[in-house]
Amino acid sequence: MSTPVVLVAGLYPQARTAAVETLLHSHPGALAIHHDLRSVTRGRVERVIRDRSGVLDLTEVRLAHGCVTCTVREDLLPELLRRAATASLLIVDLWDSVEPRSVAEAIDCEQARHPLRLTSVLTALDTAHMPVDITRGDRLTETGQMAAAGDERHLAEVLARQIEYATGLTLHGGDAEDTELARAVLAHLAPVTPIFPADALPEVTGAALCTGTLAERVDPATAQLPCDARTDEVTTVVWHRLRPLHPARLFAAVDELATVSVRSRGRFWLATRPQQMLAWDAVAGVVSVENAGPWLAALPQTAWDTLSPARRTAAALDWDDITGDRVQHLVFTGPDLDRERMHALLDSCLLTPEEAVAGQNAWAGYDDPFAPILDLKEIA
Repeated sequence: MSTPVVLVAGLYPQARTAAVETLLHSHPGALAIHHDLRSVTRGRVERVIRDRSGVLDLTEVRLAHGCVTCTVREDLLPELLRRAATASLLIVDLWDSVEPRSVAEAIDCEQARHPLRLTSVLTALDTAHMPVDITRGDRLTETGQMAAAGDERHLAEVLARQIEYATGLTLHGGDAEDTELARAVLAHLAPVTPIFPADALPEVTGAALCTGTLAERVDPATAQLPCDARTDEVTTVVWHRLRPLHPARLFAAVDELATVSVRSRGRFWLATRPQQMLAWDAVAGVVSVENAGPWLAALPQTAWDTLSPARRTAAALDWDDITGDRVQHLVFTGPDLDRERMHALLDSCLLTPEEAVAGQNAWAGYDDPFAPILDLKEIA
């Protein structure tokens, strides 16, 4: 019988500890494993193992290379396998800025699949701080929560990924007003993810999760994006079009699109790159645009069977006789967003009907300010 494993992620140590303590006291024989990464840049990590009575083991781990991947591969996974036979539940208490996806996928490997089963990914949130932190442009180096040397990630982007990947969210601290606002924000960022108080968590010893399915919930081609919504002062605006975007006009609008919203993401296509699905990911004013692979319409039909059912289903839902699955599907969340203004700005970035009918030979001649970014990433 495999031992259930639950990941508890989150930028907030007190919120994570509250969730971990609830799990330890709800499951006799449970063990929690935490790696303190404050000294990871010097190749040193402190591993702490505790049960409901307190700390059982405190060990300094030295790594060949100071990074989260090394910690998981060289110490966490072997420790989980070693403890699996005697624990009723294994709780991985992740360091502040660790994103749970990489750890979940490392645990869901052939070596560990029989003795371990990943059953839940929880993200623990500070009720009062989360709605503010999702808007902050600070880097982790400024907050002291980096997970490796050279960690240039922003606090808000990590927080967004921890929220969006989780199978459950827990709230800790704050008053009634804080809770109301936190729930309103989460209803937009992760509308289908259940939310629990830190002292009343769901059952976590059930069936194994499929990390492939978890990935499809957040990957650009298959992501379960929020719908149009308004909750008090929080608004989510969805923009869905078929015509290609003019690269220069979109590039000129990037700053405004990023700064009027707190969180935005989705998939889109540029007239100069009709074969490429592009991923838009922005949080707290920081924008990332990346190549997310080819559109189905750009692939020979014989290659479609090699793709996941979720990928084919997403393409079928967007399919158009002329553009195939190429689509502009972007979602913006922020305080009191003006839906009409957002749509007007984005619509102004599309090719005009006259430009659209000119065809790909004409589009190829457009200035593409995204080229230095996208082409450099492809080379790297």
